[in-house]
Amino acid sequence: MPAGTPISLNNQQILRALSPFNILLNDEQMNQLREYISLLLRWNERISLTAIDDPIEIVGRHFGESIYSTQLLPVENCRLVDIGTGAGFPGLALKIASPDMKLTLIESNKKKCAFLAEVVRVLELTGVEILPERFEQIRPEGVFADVVTSRAVGEFKPLLSWSAKALKRRGHLMVWVGAEDSTRIAISQGWTWRPATHLPDSQRRFILIGRPLGPL
Repeated sequence: MPAGTPISLNNQQILRALSPFNILLNDEQMNQLREYISLLLRWNERISLTAIDDPIEIVGRHFGESIYSTQLLPVENCRLVDIGTGAGFPGLALKIASPDMKLTLIESNKKKCAFLAEVVRVLELTGVEILPERFEQIRPEGVFADVVTSRAVGEFKPLLSWSAKALKRRGHLMVWVGAEDSTRIAISQGWTWRPATHLPDSQRRFILIGRPLGPL
């Protein structure tokens, strides 16, 4: 499937959509974002990647909410594993914002993996690995992640169990959740959690950051 026709978003529109999240991107990053959205909308006609089809809303909802997390937990130069990445959020959005990090995308849907590979190719991203598997099928002890992320938590207990074994010492799990899930996850045994952070421009979505309890 060829790359999409560039969308008509100028830099001012992108920066305005990102302004609630206090995010500034350089020209190269904004060009990557535009190309990404073009691919996303083109592929979305064939496979289900996002329910949002307005480019400005995609900038805020997908890129803004993803990249905002770097203000809570820096990810530059880290090894980040994104579970159930879907259309690449937050993983590839974070890669654009923090290009020096090493990124592993875990996504069981093979068609979505094909889309992710196309984004990586077209945007010329390096240091990105795509695993077409369920995370439960991957041995966590061999992962050694500084950060594990998930924007599509679902059943959180398997995620917590896997992440506790996949994270390096002092590594962090970062999840995008609704208010009810935020409360449920925050009382999980074996973890310590920061207070949930409310996402700008949202009434019910939060970012929750925690790490497994262990020796200091």
